Amino acid sequence: MQILDFLDPKNIITELKATDKKSVLEELALPVSELTKIEHKELVRVLIEREHLGSTGIGNGIGIPHGKLKNLPSLILGVGLSRKGIDFDAMDKKPTHIFFLLLTPDSSTDLHLKLLARISKILKNQSFKDKILAASDKNEVIRLIQGIDEEF
Repeated sequence: MQILDFLDPKNIITELKATDKKSVLEELALPVSELTKIEHKELVRVLIEREHLGSTGIGNGIGIPHGKLKNLPSLILGVGLSRKGIDFDAMDKKPTHIFFLLLTPDSSTDLHLKLLARISKILKNQSFKDKILAASDKNEVIRLIQGIDEEF
């Protein structure tokens, strides 16, 4: 299973404009909404509900907001980068810079957990994190993910 199998380039935002948690979720959900034709507010609602269970800001500058939807045809990934960092209620209380958005159909718990684990694993690689945060465009993000996908 490769991350790029689920990541459409349209869902990559290399310069997040958001300045707080809710606006990050709204901004990350926008291209997904356009791609899937699922209402933007429904995607945001699902993500916020998940955040109420506990922050998906896992620390070390990483956030992996995720949620499940009944009417989603397949698993969808998004990536967002914030060079300034955003208060995302991370466990370590530090700003979050790299976001991987994960939305899955209600029925795909196994795939959801596998992809969460894979994303968490690659984001432990400090060199990869430094490079992706410095990426200037979507193509560079894709190239970096492709390289780490092949490594792991």
